[in-house]
Parts: sequence; structure tokens; C-alpha cells
Amino acid sequence: MIHRLRLAELIDKLSRRECSAREAMAACLLQMDRVDSQVHAFLSVDRDNAMAQADAADRALASGVTHREKPLLGVPIALKDVLCHQGQPLNCSSKILGTFRSPYDATVVAKLKEAGATVFGRLNMDEFAMGSSTENSAFFTTLNPWDTSRIPGGSSGGCAASVAANECFASLGSDTGGSIRQPAALCGCVGMKPTYGRVSRYGLVAFASSLDQIGPFTKDVRDGAILLQAISGYDRRDSTSMREPVPEYTASLTGNLRGLKIGLAKEFMVGGLDPEVDAAVKRAVRHLESLGAEIVEVSLPHSDYAVATYYIIATAEASANLARFDGIRYGARVEGSDPFQLNSRTRGSGFGAEVKRRIILGTYVLSSGYYDAYYLRAQKVRTLIRQDFLKAFESVDAIVSPTTPTAAFKVGEKSGDPLQMYLSDIFTISCNLAGNCGISLPCGFTSSPKLPIGLQVLGKPFGEETMLRIAHAYEQSTPWHREVAPLG
Repeated sequence: MIHRLRLAELIDKLSRRECSAREAMAACLLQMDRVDSQVHAFLSVDRDNAMAQADAADRALASGVTHREKPLLGVPIALKDVLCHQGQPLNCSSKILGTFRSPYDATVVAKLKEAGATVFGRLNMDEFAMGSSTENSAFFTTLNPWDTSRIPGGSSGGCAASVAANECFASLGSDTGGSIRQPAALCGCVGMKPTYGRVSRYGLVAFASSLDQIGPFTKDVRDGAILLQAISGYDRRDSTSMREPVPEYTASLTGNLRGLKIGLAKEFMVGGLDPEVDAAVKRAVRHLESLGAEIVEVSLPHSDYAVATYYIIATAEASANLARFDGIRYGARVEGSDPFQLNSRTRGSGFGAEVKRRIILGTYVLSSGYYDAYYLRAQKVRTLIRQDFLKAFESVDAIVSPTTPTAAFKVGEKSGDPLQMYLSDIFTISCNLAGNCGISLPCGFTSSPKLPIGLQVLGKPFGEETMLRIAHAYEQSTPWHREVAPLG
């Protein structure tokens, strides 16, 4: 079954002409027709455009273009509905953008096309990437392919669910506080947040600009390395893009961990963890040790303040970034008797409850008399959190932890308690505050029901090579990545 191939396997078959790009795209569309009425990962798909891209890839292959020249030639890859794809809808899973279509390609989309990928589909998400369950979408809730009574995580829930359900070979999402790693853990796939500045954010609709980063969802670590290679690199159109050389990531996947020191943060192995998550992560740590790594206890003393710090900085930046949605320049409009009424009516009806909550909170912490007490203090604590990581990385090559405190929870279970929902990202948020890289990969399953558990590997700034090396060695010596979701 073509749709169950991994990205690297598909590339191999396309290179050998054992299948065509058109067959690969058709297999994804057929799988969507089979399962997406249950999973609800996709908001929209331009099938004609997708097949036209696939046919163009087949013509390129027939003319002698190789995967050395175009590494993703003929590979179908889907996009979170927060990335600009020229001519395609862009809603950020919100009503406020109405019938808006992207006038240009995001840099990552242009890079995918340059690499020959078939870029298709708009994947569901929490509105403006604000949420941990995809229940905040203005359109519908995406469901977990392992158990459709449960959430897939968020905000990139559609990205994770589409990969776990084999509706695409990979997808691109965004990670502001864990929005790639958390849903990847809950859906049993691989999700990677690159170092801040490694991947251009040009064409990503901003939530919190100092935290947002684009990254891949894939079926295994090698696929993630291939996709990261394609989208990384300096971009002059993104002022935060870094002029760092892009390594050959697949070359680091040696399977050898000897000589590496892996940190176990004592603050992350705390009470409140689901017992099965705790046991799975501890087994994974022992397994890494058996592969030759040295396990070292490290401390991240300010991590207890990460959630509070994040929800001050992120909401403040969201308040500023979302001010552009005013009903005047683009998107939906609710008329009023004057510009103020037009603005308030448009935003009142266009934004959902969670987005309004965060805008209000962000506006408050930036307001006169509260800026120093909240926003400025949060930025100081953020610096302390970053320093904690830098100090820990002086003695270890990477840090491991659970990705999430529990497996996927029931739809509606936490939607009435925002604080409990926010705590779903307790292990992922500090990575964004520090600007480090991180990856989540499967490390086991709960017993009943059978739900994926994620292991998080955190790397040094621009330390993706070592992070991928550790993740790949663990993955290839364990069976978890070979499991297929019931709707896969």
C-alpha cells in the first residue's frame, strides 16, 4: 500500500520508477476519502492542483531529473493552515479571514516546491495556533487516528493526525510552545521543532514572533532529517533567520551513541505524570544507556516558571500581532456605523473564545502600569531559563524528558479548564523560551486503550545533528515507530 510508505521509501521507489508521483498523490487522496470523515484533519484540498503538481514531477523524472537534484521530487506534503501557499485558502482555522487566499508562498513552501515536493491541502489547527487540542478550530475538531473519542493534540493537530492516518507522507506545522512535539507524541509520529532561526518564518502567520518556529511531522526520524534539510537555511526576508551552515542531517544517523552524554532533568521527572508515561520514559532512558550513552542528571531550576512566563510573553506578542485583523485591510468584515464599531464587531464575531482570552491577557500585561510587573519580568525569567539550558549543555549533549504528562485525553475533557489545558505543554514550553531544538518520537503505548507515548529529546542551539542521532538510534532499536494507527 503506497500510502503507508515512509517518505524515504517513497523516494526510493520513485527513483527506481517502481511507482509514479501521480500514484503516490492518488494514494493519499484515496486514503483521505477512506478516513478523513472520521479524522477531520483536512480543511480543504485542491485536488486538481495536487495532481497537476504530481504530473509535473513525473515529467521531470521521465526527463532524467534525479532526487539528488530535487530531493523531494514527487513526494506529497501537506501544510498547516497557518502557512502561505500561493492561490490557496489561508484561514488559520478562524472565521476572521473569511475567503482570504495567500498572495505568495511562504519560504518553506517555496523550498518544498524547489525540492520537487507535491504541496497540497490545508490542515486543521487551533485557531491562530492557540491551543493544545485542536478543539479551538472555528470549523471542527480533529480527532486522534488511534482513538476518535480523543484529541490529537494541538495546535498542529491536523498535521499530526494526517501523518498518523497516512493521509500524507509528511506535513509542516508550527511550534510556539510545543505545537509540533505535543501532537506528534499524542498521535504516535515524529515531530520536530528546529532551533529558532534555523528555518525561515517568512509566510508563517505570526502568533508569538519570538517563539514561533516551523518544523516537520514525519513517520520516522530519517524522514524528519530529510525534510528539515529541505526547509532549513538563511532567508533575508526573515530578520530572525540565522546565517548558520546547514549540515547533511542524514549523515548523522549513525545508530552509535557511544561517547554521548544525555541529561535527565530532575525537574521534568516529577509527580503528576501519568504512571504509564513515567514508566515508558524511564524504560527509554535505560535503553539509551544500553546503546552506549551516559545518562547524567541535570538541573533546570527555573523550569517551574516556564508556563507562567510563556503565557505572559506569548499573549503579549499575540495581542500585537493580531491587531492587524481589523476588518478593513483583508478578511471578513462586519459593518458598523464608524471604524471603531466596524473593528469591534468584526473582531468580536471573527475571533473565537480562546483567541479573545489571549488577546485580552496580552493587552493587559502590556498596558501602562503593568508592563514592568508582568511583561518585563517575564522576559527576565526567560533569560534565566535560557541560561539554565546553556549551563546544562556544558556537561551534556542533549536532554531527554517526557513530551507530554499524559497520553491523548478525551474530547471535551479539558476544554472547560484552560489552566489544565495549558499544562499539557509543561514539558515543551521551555524549549521555545530558550530557542533550542527539540524532537518527539514514540517510546511506547498505554495499555488500555492503546495510545502513543512520546519521548522528547532537546538539543543545543543549532544542535539538530546530535538530537537526530540520538532520536534515530533509539527509534531504530525499538519497535514503536512501526506501529500503525487503526485509521492508518
